[in-house]
Amino acid sequence: MNEQQLALTEGRTTSLALTEEALSRASDPNGEGRRVFTKVYPEQARAAAQASDILRKAGLVRSSIDGLTVSIKDLFDVAGEVTMAGSVARADEPAAAKDATVVKRLRAAGAVIVGRTNMTEFAYSGLGLNPHYDIPRNPWDRETGRIPGGSSSGAAVSVTDGMAVAGIGSDTGGSVRIPAAFCGLVGFKPTAARVPMDGVLPLSFSLDSIGAIAPSVTCCAILDAIMAGDEAPLPRSADIGKLRFAVPTTLALEGMDNDVAGAFQAALSSLSAAGAHIDEISVPEFAGLAAINTKGGFTAAEAWTWHRDLIERAGDRYDPRVVSRILRGKEISAADYLDLLAARKAWKAGVEARIEGYDALLLPTVPVVAPSIAELAASDEVYYSTNGLVLRNATLINFLDGAALSVPCHAPGSAPVGLMIAGPAGADRKILAIGMAIEAMRAQARA
Repeated sequence: MNEQQLALTEGRTTSLALTEEALSRASDPNGEGRRVFTKVYPEQARAAAQASDILRKAGLVRSSIDGLTVSIKDLFDVAGEVTMAGSVARADEPAAAKDATVVKRLRAAGAVIVGRTNMTEFAYSGLGLNPHYDIPRNPWDRETGRIPGGSSSGAAVSVTDGMAVAGIGSDTGGSVRIPAAFCGLVGFKPTAARVPMDGVLPLSFSLDSIGAIAPSVTCCAILDAIMAGDEAPLPRSADIGKLRFAVPTTLALEGMDNDVAGAFQAALSSLSAAGAHIDEISVPEFAGLAAINTKGGFTAAEAWTWHRDLIERAGDRYDPRVVSRILRGKEISAADYLDLLAARKAWKAGVEARIEGYDALLLPTVPVVAPSIAELAASDEVYYSTNGLVLRNATLINFLDGAALSVPCHAPGSAPVGLMIAGPAGADRKILAIGMAIEAMRAQARA
């Protein structure tokens, strides 16, 4: 984003030229576009780009993303269209009457929306598999055919493959951070209430949040501010030498493969060498989350509430691996739900007390690198166990209602690995400032 911003500012390119390049990549029959997008907007995108160029020529620039291409997850309402949410079950539902608030704010800022991106059906998985619209291939290892991560699968690949400068997704249990980690990008999950959910098809009212996947932390910070309606200046990069980090040894470091373990340890060593203070701490609440969610948690309960009528009308059109998880919510009683609310309140208080005094938690975004599509498609057992592992660390922060950022921490040319920087509710700007500092440290080390 920064490079294209500069090229527009200096007059070395135009929004229309950038948009034509993005649309060309999206329509390339040899590329991933047919798997990345569920719908592309060539006419609207060109019109938005031309308008941006006219305004810029007249000295009117609406924001720092004016004229830049952005993709939106197929979860956001666009006026006059049915929001399919990666499914075919909603084909007969009414069209949206107006744009989602997030879409309105992006348009008002001058973003050129190139299309809707593919996703796990109804956002209910961290893997990115979709039986209706195919699966975008992870750019790291297309020969093998590895998952992009989910549920914002197309959002990530739209960025890696130059079909958009940034992708907007949702994050209920890691659905922005997981594909960012698997694809070598930055993904930001804000505190849930920071960005309005109006016009966004929900998965879990209690856990959903909206964030960006982009090439840099600054890009994510810019988009977050626009979507949140935050007019304050962007956060400034933190001073690493003054930061105190906590690494949770409970659960979060279990099951790491060699790639993730090596990259994570190297990241910690670099931070220590730069003067950061790092403590390993026990967070026993993390080990107790599975028991709290044993009946399916907020996601199953709240997804069932939203989907029950649609399942009755069109349940046979759902992905079986999605509908089976939604149906778990049918067995959650009102008493169970009230118990869940109380358990979350106590759990959050316990975690917040343990991390008080630290600037952020550091943990692997995902404990393994992206697995192959073939192994997950072939076995329900492997699919569900891998999904649980992939979601595990990210979900901790959603249950905390925290802010979290995934930044790449792998060596160039190796399998992508994400470092998660996380804090409690309301720590959004602080987490972004820390992410900027870590990103700058890595850039300086590579220079």
